[in-house]
Amino acid sequence: MDPQALRVLIVDDEPNIRSTLSVCLESIGCEVHAAAGAREALAVVERRPFDIVFLDVRLGQADGMALLPELLRLSPRLAVVMITAYASIESAVTAIKSGAQDYLPKPFTPAQIRIIVDRLRDRWVLENRVAELEGRLAETAPDVLTDTRCQAMQHAIDTISQAARADTAVLLRGESGTGKGVLARLLHERSPRAGRRFVTVNCPTLTEELLASELFGHVRGAFTGAVRNQRGKVEEADGGTLFLDEIGEISPTLQTKLLRFVQDREFERVGDTQTRRTDVRLIAATNRDLQADVETGRFRLDLLYRLNVIEVTVPSLRDRREDLPALVRHFLSFAARNVGRPTPRLSREAEALLLAHAWPGNVRELKNEMERAVVLSREDVLRPESFSERLRGGPNVVPAVGGDFTLDEVEQEHTLRVVSRTATREEAARVLGIDPSTLWRRLRRYEEGGEDPEPAS
Repeated sequence: MDPQALRVLIVDDEPNIRSTLSVCLESIGCEVHAAAGAREALAVVERRPFDIVFLDVRLGQADGMALLPELLRLSPRLAVVMITAYASIESAVTAIKSGAQDYLPKPFTPAQIRIIVDRLRDRWVLENRVAELEGRLAETAPDVLTDTRCQAMQHAIDTISQAARADTAVLLRGESGTGKGVLARLLHERSPRAGRRFVTVNCPTLTEELLASELFGHVRGAFTGAVRNQRGKVEEADGGTLFLDEIGEISPTLQTKLLRFVQDREFERVGDTQTRRTDVRLIAATNRDLQADVETGRFRLDLLYRLNVIEVTVPSLRDRREDLPALVRHFLSFAARNVGRPTPRLSREAEALLLAHAWPGNVRELKNEMERAVVLSREDVLRPESFSERLRGGPNVVPAVGGDFTLDEVEQEHTLRVVSRTATREEAARVLGIDPSTLWRRLRRYEEGGEDPEPAS
């Protein structure tokens, strides 16, 4: 199936209308399904998402107008076109007020259908572009990783470009903060699915139950707080790309459910027995050694094989120091634009400081340091004192209980020591008495030197 094709459902009790309209829509590149009545239409929309529905006002003894809000409840982004042989101004006004996008009297011509579909396609493309831009603005780092002089990074980008042509699963490996999410988005943008949605799931930020709901959705009453039916990310990404960030952190139980979805693209919402299908391109990312996790029984070998068809290793910032000057300039300029000031220059001492730093937090740490310096410094030239004490190599004193240290400093030292001596993050979380998702956010905060990232909603 062409991932760019509009998915159209025809709901009409007249076989001739269903047949004629199907031929017309298929001739302009739409993927068409048909339903003869309201119950069948609701069942089809429950199983899979659509972009447009052509809905007859009268469905035998049923009322198409009554079906309209039900369809929009199941799929709020659905564009509904009401069709009728009994057109009137009153029913047209009612249809539009009820949420229909258009109203078409019978008999209609292929030219009229094409005009309506083209208009709705333009709206759909615009909405996806807006969603894409909103996603970009929400990201923590601008897309600068692809302008590189590093051979290893260029190899990663070249592999991404080649892999984008097909729907093959891709696994991105690399340390936290190296820009795996940026490369995942780049792969999506260079793929045939670029016009569809790019949807990200941050696997470590949620409990097992909430992550299952985030991925696959849930039905009303499935768990405490589930007050209505909710679609998951796999349905939101239908026709597009689903990016599973830090895939190595999901539980063994959820790995089993994910394996089935990866194999067959089939799933059930939490608390539901109805099997649904969706068409997505999968990209996963991890900072863990998944092969080692397989050997310890922490990660399923069959799932790793499914996700790791094409592997791309993203180098750390310390391994691409030739890119550091350009990245520094870009992040300084980016931060300066955000606060509405001229881009500051770097003194020679500041340049030497940045080049000498190991950047354990990679590009994310670099971006945060540049932003901090631009926001806090009032000078046109940034000097070593413009940057954080961590970057300047402050006193190498290990925080200890009972010493002159803050609770945050003691907590960080204890947390990092426990993580370093335990085999997995789950084990470390048990020792610390916190959830794995809390530990993940805490480690991210240590890397960035800021507040805990907000958990995904």
